[in-house]
Order: sequence, then C-alpha cells, then structure tokens
Amino acid sequence: MLHFTKWKAGAILAVVFFGFLMALPNVLPKSIRADIPPFLPSTPVTLGLDLQGGSNVLLEVDRKDFINNLSKQLIGDIRQTLRENKIRRYSNLGRSADGGVSVRITENADVERAYTALKKLSHPISTGFFGRGGPANEYDVTLSGNTIHFAFTTAGLDAQIGRAIQQSLEIITKRVNALGTTEPTIQRQGVDRIVVQVPGLQDPDQIKRILGQTAKLDFRLLCNTQPTGPNQRPPAECEALPEQKDPQRIYWVQTSSAATVSGADLTDAQPAFDSRTNEPIVTFRFNQKGAVRFGRLTQANVGRPFAIVLDNKVVSAPRINEPILGGSGQISGRFTVQEAHDLAIVLRSGALPAKLNIVEERTVGPSLGSDSIHAGLVACIIGLIGVFVYMLISYALFGVFANAALIANLLMLVGLLSTLGATLTLPGIAGIVLTMGMAVDSNVLVFERIREEVRNGRTPLNAIETGFKTAFATILDANLTTLIAAVVLFGMGSGPIRGFAVTLALGIITTVFTAFTLTRLIVAWWVQFTRPKMVPL
Repeated sequence: MLHFTKWKAGAILAVVFFGFLMALPNVLPKSIRADIPPFLPSTPVTLGLDLQGGSNVLLEVDRKDFINNLSKQLIGDIRQTLRENKIRRYSNLGRSADGGVSVRITENADVERAYTALKKLSHPISTGFFGRGGPANEYDVTLSGNTIHFAFTTAGLDAQIGRAIQQSLEIITKRVNALGTTEPTIQRQGVDRIVVQVPGLQDPDQIKRILGQTAKLDFRLLCNTQPTGPNQRPPAECEALPEQKDPQRIYWVQTSSAATVSGADLTDAQPAFDSRTNEPIVTFRFNQKGAVRFGRLTQANVGRPFAIVLDNKVVSAPRINEPILGGSGQISGRFTVQEAHDLAIVLRSGALPAKLNIVEERTVGPSLGSDSIHAGLVACIIGLIGVFVYMLISYALFGVFANAALIANLLMLVGLLSTLGATLTLPGIAGIVLTMGMAVDSNVLVFERIREEVRNGRTPLNAIETGFKTAFATILDANLTTLIAAVVLFGMGSGPIRGFAVTLALGIITTVFTAFTLTRLIVAWWVQFTRPKMVPL
C-alpha cells in the first residue's frame, strides 16, 4: 500500500497540478484570463443567480387560451374529416357550452358514418408510470341523437400541455441564449409551468419582452374596406385587429388562407437600419416554400396594402409596391433599437405553441449577490481554519499531511466546477463546506485505524500500511452511499438543490482520490525518508 512507482507518483502529482491550473482562473483578473493560451484552462466558476444577481421569471400556460386554440384546431379537423367522407350536410359546428366542440349531422343516414369517422380524431395517449396506466384518449366522443360531441379529457389536456411545454422549453432556450447571457437555467416546473433564471441580467423587462410573445407571425392582405369609426363590424372573411403601437387604431385583415403567408416558414431574422430613413427595422428571409408563396401573394397584389401581424396585432401595414420574389424583406414599425433586436430574436427562434403568462418575477441585485459571496467565503474560511486546527491538535504531523491533502482537494473541486461549466450557487457553497468535513473524515478513519494497530503492537510501517488497507472499504462504502444520495438529489431536485448535488458529488470524487492517493503518497514519502521508529499519532 505504501509502495509507489515513479510513474504512479508522477500521475498523482500531475492530476493535482492540473486541478490547480483549472482552479487558477478564478483568482486571476479578467484581463489576464483573456491572454491565457487556448490550450490552458481559462474559465472561472459560473456563479448562479443568487451569487451574481439576475432575473427569475416563472411562466405558466394560459389554459383558457390553449383550450381555445385546441378547439379551433379541432373544428378545422372535424370539417376536414366530414369533407373527406363526403358528408356535406351538417350544422352547428362550434364550441359547446361545456367548453367542448359539437356538430349536428342533418342527414340521419350519415350520422353513424360521421360518428365512426370522427371518433378516429381522438387519439389514444399513454398514462401512468412508463405509460402503463389505464386507457385514455385525447377527447371523449359521444353521440346524442344527431349531435356528435367532443369533450376534452383531463389526461388528454395534460398530455397536450406537456407536449407544448417541451416544445416551449426548446424555443425559450433559443431566445434566452440569443441574449448572450451566461448559463441560464430553463426547466419545467409542475405540469404547466416553466422557470427561467438568467444570471447577470438586471433588466427584467427585457426578459419579459422576449418571453411574453408567442411570436406567431403572419403576412395578411388588408380588406378592401377599412373602418371609418369605432365599434364597426368587419365584413365577411375579415377580422378586426389592433395596431401594436396604437391599440385604438383598428385594421380589417383578411382571414382566408389564400391571402395569408405564415411566418413559420421564416429561416432568419436580424435587426438592421433602413438605408433611406435610418430607422431600426427587422430583416427576414423565407425558406423555399415560404419564398414561393410570398412571391405569389405580392405578385398578385401589387399596389395593395398588406398587414404584418405579430401575435394578432398589426406591426405595420405597408403597400406592396412591387413583387417580392427573392424570399426576403423587412419589417418596419417605428421600432426602437432594442425592440428591433428583441423582435428579431423571437422571430428567429420560432413561435411558442402556447401563450405563456408571467405569474412571478424576481430580480436579485448584484449587491445582494456580492453579500452572498462574501458570506459564503467567510463560512468556507472559518470551516477551513476550524478543520486545520482540529487536525493539527488531534494528529500532529499526520494532521499536517491531511491539511495538505485538503487544500489539494478544494483546488481540484473548484477546478472541476470551472472546467465542467457547473453553476455555483449558495447551496453549492454549502456543499463545498460539507466536502471539507467529509475529506478530513476519511483521514480520521485512516489515522484512528493506524492508532489502533500501533496499540496492538504492530511496527510503525506495518501499522500505517494496515491502517490504509483496512480503512479503504469503510471509506468507499460511506462515500458511495453519499454519492447515491447526491445523484438522487440531482435527478429529483431543481435549481439550488441540483447545485448542491453537483458540488457534493464532485467533492466525493475528489475526496476519495486525495484520501487514497495523495495522503497515502505523502505518508509513503515521509516513511521512506525518515524511517520512523514510532508513529507520531
């Protein structure tokens, strides 16, 4: 146990030295870190929201709006299914009083055929643990006389909200990453909520603007007639939409799909400046499908105005002066520079599948974060000094060995956090303090076992070797069970709990390494050079 070949000793020292290099950027000024060669570590530990300040936003799916959109989609599917089955005679297709959708088949001979066809719209879903729960469908489809009724099931609605949440997570991640922030935390909370934490962002209004828009963009022709006064009803095939900047101004826009090009076909959007007026604009580019459709729409309607509609609000209503055949164009709407930048981000990342309401917002100031860092450092220093003193008093020279290994342990832990890009939070600092106690606890087990072997009459060399050998299994078991607990905390926890779990897990790895390699190497060198007649314990 106390024999180390040169390559093994060199490997241990190399690991410790590399840990020191990984931790070094945390104490270097930013100007010096920028000059570090690319092959050397230059990334400091990423601080969490509670340490560097930032914005915390909790989003929730607007269930009423979501159900309304699902109902519109279901109405369209019902109409399409009836058309495919050549069932032309039906009435009262729309939302029912209980929030579902119903349709009345006017021909008795078509009722059973329509019911059989429409039941296929209700797809089965997986419920229960690993999808092994009872059978469930997206809708309950019932037949009462000539009326077929669709009702949303709880399981079906939750499943569709779950899919919307998963898609929203990807889109929100793209939007937040486009802000250039460091290590944002974006994760699901409960059935229909998403929590977004953006460290370092002190403007909560900006993150609300980015997250609050569903970014449903359409290019739609204006109707031939426009309102001349308030509260006027739009003509058939038209709907009234307010202007984004001035909600009192109303536009009548066409609802026909032939007069609409969807923004879902956008491939890029960038903020820019108009070369003539120098005002901020947003340039966009379509994919091939969108470019062809947009080209046809503008070619057939030269001289007519069309509306650029974002989230059911008219951003601008320019006139089509000439066909736009290249698949690219620009959006102008009296934007500020920041508004143009934010709009480009949401268009570039795509439309959210559901409207998300902000139910909670919280901003942590940088001064509060600095106070947390100071308190955490004080706790670490006090803990470190306490451990140093205890080990020196209890184990004399061997306490010095343990303290040297503890310092290396902390450097390796900080280095791993830096290299892996893990986010350090206030609970993470608590994990570091806990790691210090666990690190010396391993040495305490070894040293106490060596004492016991000395009392049993073994020689110093034999007692030291036996102490390390017999304590290994106990220390490994203790750290393994703690590692399992850390993995469970990471898997089932969220936010700060995960930060604590990551720090604890990495601390266990570095602790086992230093206890059974570095401390043993230091003791082996001491035995080799001093040939002790007694163990100073």
